[in-house]
Amino acid sequence: MKRLVACATLSFAVAAAGAAQAARDYVWAGGSSTVFPYVTRVAETFARKTGARTPKVESLGTGGGIKLFCGGAGDAYPDIANASRPMKASEFDACAKNGVNDIIEIRIGYDGIVLAMDKRAADMNIKLEHLHLALSAEVLRQGRFQRNPYGLWSQIGPGLPPSKILVYGPPPTSGTRDAFLELGIEHGALRLPPIKALKDSDEKAFKARVDPLRNDRWIDAGENDNAIVQTLTRTPGSAGVFGYFFYEENRDKVKVASIDGVKPTFETIASGKYPLSRSLYIYVKASRLDLTPGLRAFVREMTSDAASGRGGYLQERGMIPLPPALHEQIKAEVKAGKTMGRPAK
Repeated sequence: MKRLVACATLSFAVAAAGAAQAARDYVWAGGSSTVFPYVTRVAETFARKTGARTPKVESLGTGGGIKLFCGGAGDAYPDIANASRPMKASEFDACAKNGVNDIIEIRIGYDGIVLAMDKRAADMNIKLEHLHLALSAEVLRQGRFQRNPYGLWSQIGPGLPPSKILVYGPPPTSGTRDAFLELGIEHGALRLPPIKALKDSDEKAFKARVDPLRNDRWIDAGENDNAIVQTLTRTPGSAGVFGYFFYEENRDKVKVASIDGVKPTFETIASGKYPLSRSLYIYVKASRLDLTPGLRAFVREMTSDAASGRGGYLQERGMIPLPPALHEQIKAEVKAGKTMGRPAK
């Protein structure tokens, strides 16, 4: 009997040792392709400063990153989700269902979404309603929604070039696409009184009519924004949708359209004057802060003045830092471990 107990004890000890060995000993972040370059830089700096293992950072798209983040609270799921839009109520609920509670939401800065084209293309000043008329699968004609018939930019607005509407952009899992739909397509459609009336009476019906993009003029180009830039240089007359950072990185190859007469710049994005401006977020599992080695220090580095403050390396990566007072407030909230409530939508 003693021998059996000893064997069982030994087996348990071996199993426990194996489990301890299998436990993840590095920080894991995944999500937005827009936020990816910044978090990668934080990971490199963190590893250099601490001597710890470099965190794993994956570009999965905002939706893909949050879905994996919300999959569970254990080692098999990321500690951090990077996002180029706020977490949705449905995502928050999915997290809670899988035991992911006490989430820390960190706003790290701003970015703009641009409509870019090859430098040889004609200059464009596009109104928000033009984005809806060019790219929604259905548009309002003669009092009813019909399949979008427009083939040229010049058909939807005076002063726009007679070039073919052909736009390459991110897939449905991308936060950039979500933000483009909300800030560009939806806000543009709302400038048309009958569509605004539809939203006021039935928001679900409004989204069902306005949000689907036409598959003959909008091309899903994956999460690799650099690939979109390369496509624009090889496809004269085409346009691409991606974050301001990638424009900054490639302004020798592409130029950008004005939206409602405003060019995307550091100043117009920071002030919110540019219509397609958005906030960028990091979501952290508070329960993992003292379980994943280095996670607390990594989050501290991410919100430090050297990283996301004015003149920090977030700014070097083409993103726009928060106003100093808001940056200090968020640092204090992170230090206190303040967690988010359920989003309104």
